[in-house]
Amino acid sequence: MTQTVESAADAGTRVDAWLTEFAAAVSAGEGDRAAALFAAESYWRDLVSFTWNLITVEGPAGVAGVVTSDAARQMGPVTFEVTGEPTVADGITDAWLTFETAIGRGTGHLRLDGENKAWTLLTTLDELKGHEEPASPNAERPFGTEHGANPDRVTWQERREAEAAELGYTRQPEIVIIGGGQGGIALGARLRQLGIETIIVESNERPGDSWRKRYKSLALHDPVWYDHLPYIKFPDNWPVFSPKDKIGDWLEMYTKVMELNYWGSTTAKSASFDEAAGEWSVVVDRAGEEVTLRPKQLVFALGVSGKPNIPSIPGEDVFQGEIQHSSQHPGPDAYKGKKVVVIGSNNSAFDICGSLWEVGADVTMVQRSSTHIIRSETLMEYALGDLYSERAVAAGIDTYTADMVFASLPYRIMHTFQKPAYDKAREVDADFYRRLEEAGFQLDFGDDDSGLFMKYLRRGSGYYIDVGAAELVADGKVKLATGQITEFTESEVVLDDGTRLEADLVVFATGYGSMNRRAADIIGQDMADKVGKVWGLGSDTTKDPGPWEGEQRNMWKPTQQDNLWFHGGNLHQSRFYSLYLALQLKARQVGIPTPIHGRQESHHQA
Repeated sequence: MTQTVESAADAGTRVDAWLTEFAAAVSAGEGDRAAALFAAESYWRDLVSFTWNLITVEGPAGVAGVVTSDAARQMGPVTFEVTGEPTVADGITDAWLTFETAIGRGTGHLRLDGENKAWTLLTTLDELKGHEEPASPNAERPFGTEHGANPDRVTWQERREAEAAELGYTRQPEIVIIGGGQGGIALGARLRQLGIETIIVESNERPGDSWRKRYKSLALHDPVWYDHLPYIKFPDNWPVFSPKDKIGDWLEMYTKVMELNYWGSTTAKSASFDEAAGEWSVVVDRAGEEVTLRPKQLVFALGVSGKPNIPSIPGEDVFQGEIQHSSQHPGPDAYKGKKVVVIGSNNSAFDICGSLWEVGADVTMVQRSSTHIIRSETLMEYALGDLYSERAVAAGIDTYTADMVFASLPYRIMHTFQKPAYDKAREVDADFYRRLEEAGFQLDFGDDDSGLFMKYLRRGSGYYIDVGAAELVADGKVKLATGQITEFTESEVVLDDGTRLEADLVVFATGYGSMNRRAADIIGQDMADKVGKVWGLGSDTTKDPGPWEGEQRNMWKPTQQDNLWFHGGNLHQSRFYSLYLALQLKARQVGIPTPIHGRQESHHQA
């Protein structure tokens, strides 16, 4: 980008003037006055601070709608302050800012165009006034002990033991989180710091078991700088790509250190909401004991995924081999010398094919539709390196700063920022892609060539970050077939073109359904349908039907069912968005009115 000759002082003066006028307009609830400060094409992304929602509004009319809403009227008076020096490049002025409202304190980012109109504005709530976390500079650090002599002294250990014995039995939690993976754990840590009594319900015995129980070669494909949890970062010597068991142990340690009330070996059986009482009745099986919990708020923290997608194929009953979903696959060791067919061609499929080939299995991948592939090294260099890498840290961009930069890009235009990285990948890895296509592999870069992350946000599938297994396909070491599976025989998988593949094991690496499908088993189908599909942007691209939503469907924000929430995603999203969900839950706990602007509508049931 080309830096202009405008001085930092001049840019600062323009930004200050814009913010002063915007603050006055918001404080006065003057929608037209605020709207006049925004360009015809413009975006205001607000994370809780002015809308009690996660929402992106577009254009001056969208801005006016926020400013005149009951939510924004509650926030006045509003003040903004620029932090650091604004920068100017290619006619766009970038500025970081902090702000205060009557309710809380926050951080934001502003992009002004050459006409001094806002192109993008990000506002994020950091804390609620009077309810700050202990780590906040606006709150006191916990003392941790009691000095002096006290015959009735209660130690930390005694308090923890009493809490574990009482919570869920003699007193009820404010919140129950169903799902104890990284999402539930990260949110639980946020809620603990905000003083909200919470129980995390997890069917596995120990924190981290959802990682430990996956196939043995599984490792994160995201780099360590992208994956920190709230409050406790990975150590400086942590590997760039974390093995699954190492992540499992970290989550278990984190759960203990952050003092979370974690109910392992506990399965949620049913949940119903009493509208009059404003509370849930959640029936769980805790290691064989039926317990009924009565929280005010219920959170499903099931990652991106819901139930495994396992197709029902004629002939399954006569097939003499094993059939597994990728989530059930134990690893390759028992299949040396066996014929294995893996249905699918995304991350799990490639990982499983690669590890099976390594132990000497005869492996065939069945590709049912085109897949986006990006080499890990290329992804790190061109797509993630400026924000999440050792290079970024050396340039002063820590994980928090990177998160905020990323959050400042509205989803509507994010693909235009992503596309150049994947155009570059096509250039530098042209030979790699050529060899894959010559092997018969069907490649894509997304409907608009914007690559991996937009596919993830839109549909949560359709990609592979290559850590070596794609080379096996390109070289023919992992065989490739294309088509849909139509039938099993006693010893074969039959495809729609008549191809017959001998198999001792068939692994369905066919992904997962929407989270609300899994939630339906607990809250009932009617309530799940009321909430609607979870995940996606409404981009009207493959597997992400419109209309346009502006934010992730039903994630981290109010749903059509009061007191019901969805949380999760990858480690980055679990970390970043857990704060905004926790603040919404805290406001409700302490009785702060939360008029919601732009509550998520339900357009699709699943």
